[in-house]
Amino acid sequence: MDRVMRLASQRAVVIFSVSTCCMCHTMKRFFCELGVNPYIYELDEDPKGKEIERALSKLLGRSPPVPVVFIGGDLIGPTDKVMTLHLTGGLIPLLHDVGALWL
Repeated sequence: MDRVMRLASQRAVVIFSVSTCCMCHTMKRFFCELGVNPYIYELDEDPKGKEIERALSKLLGRSPPVPVVFIGGDLIGPTDKVMTLHLTGGLIPLLHDVGALWL
C-alpha cells in the first residue's frame, strides 16, 4: 500500500491501468482530451504489478481495480467516480487546484 501511495503522489494526476483494458484506455483518453498529461502506471508492464493490483483492490474493495485515478495524491476512484465528479462540476476545479490544468 505504501508503494501505491508513493506512486500516486508523484504527479498531479496518476492513472493505474492495464494496457489491454478498454476502460483504462477510455480514462486515459478522457484526461488527455481535457488537456491533462496524466502519469500512466501500467500494472502489466511492472514485475510488481500484481502486488500493486492487489493493494488497489483492497483499497477500492473491488476487483479488478483498474482504471483507478489519483489526483493530487488523493484517491478519486475508478471510472464511475471520476465521471460523477466531472458531471457534477468538481473535476475541472480540482485539476486546476493541483496544477494539472492551466486554462
